[in-house]
Amino acid sequence: MLGDSSFDTTLPVDRLMNTNLTDDNESESSAEDRAAAASRSTWVSVAVNLGLSTLQILVGLLAKSQALIADGVHSLSDLLADFIVLLASHFGKKDADADHPYGHHRFETAASLALGALLLAVGIGMLWSAFLKLEHPHTVPQVHSAALWVAATALVAKELLFRYMLGVAKRVKSSLLVANAWHARSDAASSLVVGIGIIGNLAGYPILDPIAAAIVGFMVGKMGWEFAWDALHDLMDRGADDDEVEAIRQTLLQTAGVAGVHDLRTRKMGDMLLVDVHLEVDAALSVEAGHDIAVEARRQVMQRHRVLNVMTHIDPWRRPDLDHALTH
Repeated sequence: MLGDSSFDTTLPVDRLMNTNLTDDNESESSAEDRAAAASRSTWVSVAVNLGLSTLQILVGLLAKSQALIADGVHSLSDLLADFIVLLASHFGKKDADADHPYGHHRFETAASLALGALLLAVGIGMLWSAFLKLEHPHTVPQVHSAALWVAATALVAKELLFRYMLGVAKRVKSSLLVANAWHARSDAASSLVVGIGIIGNLAGYPILDPIAAAIVGFMVGKMGWEFAWDALHDLMDRGADDDEVEAIRQTLLQTAGVAGVHDLRTRKMGDMLLVDVHLEVDAALSVEAGHDIAVEARRQVMQRHRVLNVMTHIDPWRRPDLDHALTH
């Protein structure tokens, strides 16, 4: 965005990485808290899913419940998802370097894409297995009542895990943790469906068990597609929503010396934003005065919003915009 008449208000990138709503020391502490909370909540999820997947698969095999086995595989996929989150949390907090001048924030987005692809693949596999059973309904056995108790236990455990993880995700403002929390909620919903299928099987309708497994597969695949599609758009420089862009615009307009704002553009960088903007100032001001206004506008935006950096361009107020004249 910077041309010959622009004022570069960029600070060293290592300073930008620790900028938030407070001063530098508090921001660094917040970043550390965010990483610690992500790690802690994910290890809790690892412990829960490890126990549940082992229990569900073993009891599912012994009780002859395809739905419970599918739910166990679902829980097992959560273990892989949890390790993806841990990996993303580790690399995403790395400081900027020569190859990544804006830091590694998009590692989280890439991890969300991988998580979505994993869920989509697991969902398709579940659907395929269930359809094979539905083609030959006479081969569906009656399940043991132990499967129902395990399904109920899994339902309660996953719902509690969802509430815990979503609370942490909102506190540290991590889209990846939000995705993983809703993944846990999908697990709770799938365990509910599995429980219903097992009840139907025990009531004399064996076909309900593979039907429940198919429903679980569809739910997992759908959520995987949504996560992957959303992450893909973020990797393609999707901007902030209209409300957030308008809030940034108002912050800029409230800065002393800024007479107008145009060409305000944003793009996502993980959970942060990069902003490019043209600021209109009094044409009679000196270069130094215009630069000071741009610096203050940038500081205000980075203090009040989840913005990693603001690149500014100064234009004279109520004068022809030669940048646009040259481009047309």
